[in-house]
Amino acid sequence: MRQQRGGIGGGRRGDEPGLLTRAVDRVFRFVRLAEFEILFVLFFLVAFLLFKDLMSRPEYNQLFVKKPDLDDPWP
Repeated sequence: MRQQRGGIGGGRRGDEPGLLTRAVDRVFRFVRLAEFEILFVLFFLVAFLLFKDLMSRPEYNQLFVKKPDLDDPWP
């Protein structure tokens, strides 16, 4: 008969980590590898959202839509 070890994790084979542990390790390894690219994309995404929010306000939109006054002598 096979002998079973007691304690926590006694059903696992050897010192092999569990599935969840391996998945989390792979995610962290990927994040460490692609850290600069992830931050680069996040920076432009946040900048785009802020710019889009600012440009959607009516007081900013009038700067682009308003036609210049042609009767004014100053340029």
